[in-house]
Amino acid sequence: MSGVGAGSTPNSGPYPTDAAWRASVRAFAREHIAPLSAEMDRSASLDGGLRRQLFSAGLMAVEAPVRYGGRGGSLFQLVLTIEEIARVDSGVAVCVDVQNALMVATLLRRGDGDQKRRHLPLLATRRIGAFALSEEQSGSDAFAMSTTAEQLDDGSWVLHGRKRWTSNAAAADLFLVFARSEAHGVCAFLVERAAAGLTVLPRTEQLGIRAASTADLALSGVRVRHQDCLGGAGGGEAVALAALDIGRIGIAAQLVGLAQGALDEATAYSRRRQQFGRKIGSYQGIQFVLADIATEVAAARALLYQVAREVEAGGDVGERLSRSAMAKYFASQVAERAASQAVEVLGGNGYTREYPVERFFRDAKAGKIYEGTSNILLRSIGKAL
Repeated sequence: MSGVGAGSTPNSGPYPTDAAWRASVRAFAREHIAPLSAEMDRSASLDGGLRRQLFSAGLMAVEAPVRYGGRGGSLFQLVLTIEEIARVDSGVAVCVDVQNALMVATLLRRGDGDQKRRHLPLLATRRIGAFALSEEQSGSDAFAMSTTAEQLDDGSWVLHGRKRWTSNAAAADLFLVFARSEAHGVCAFLVERAAAGLTVLPRTEQLGIRAASTADLALSGVRVRHQDCLGGAGGGEAVALAALDIGRIGIAAQLVGLAQGALDEATAYSRRRQQFGRKIGSYQGIQFVLADIATEVAAARALLYQVAREVEAGGDVGERLSRSAMAKYFASQVAERAASQAVEVLGGNGYTREYPVERFFRDAKAGKIYEGTSNILLRSIGKAL
């Protein structure tokens, strides 16, 4: 495996089949995503042609069994997928992450047979999913939600409320919506975009990860069949925690990929740029910066891979949540530092949109905010200790 920091240890890194998968995703990202990244960042939207290519390449349902139209891959291969895509475009990586880690993985682990048969083949081939948990007053305190779910006599539900910060919302066809029932507590619902009473509001303008559209949802009397209550009445908290267990690993993979992408760009630039008659990469001041970034990226990747293998193996849920929090927390720290240092290595050029490190720098900031702020993750880790 070529490239700075691309290697792995025998115990925690890719198996041979994983290495082949990584190589194929890396080639796809360089050929199909990288040329579109600057325009998707400017337009704050996922390119329509790229959307179709992501499905055709099997990147939107990596873990889904082949019988449902998926790749039949592993969680580890999903981590590699997100990492390699983020190496060129974090916005696209977040779109793929939400689809796989929050929608497909949640259906696989918490859905019943009917829900899997109805939704997984579509999510694998043409439909994008979105995860609607956060609200205006329930971000870090996610279960303090005000969106309501009332169960009718025939077993169906009626939803009222508003969801915020819903990634993939502008492009999504299916939403996983969390609401509170007075009788049962938190519930999770699979809601079609075409459902009467559901409105996807205009996209939220944000600093980075702009290819992954973020928007609010308004729910006014949205009717949901009882068959579309994921995890059963009152099972929403368990569904959300299971999703976050995988979701934080996905975001950690995105941040490791971003950090590697920033290092790639800074290293390549240091080999081209000349000052005082020498390539700047020959100066110790630049070499030490790159060496420091490379070391931190390798450490973040090692922790990510170890945690992914632990989650694949099962075990105590509380311990897994703590470990995934560690992976995401550390990766967010490394990504922000790597992107910042890359901008400085490029100097004035790094501060312009002509080079991708400016976008990496903006994209990195979200890592300390979504899927658990740094303080929330530290709280989870400390509680486990």
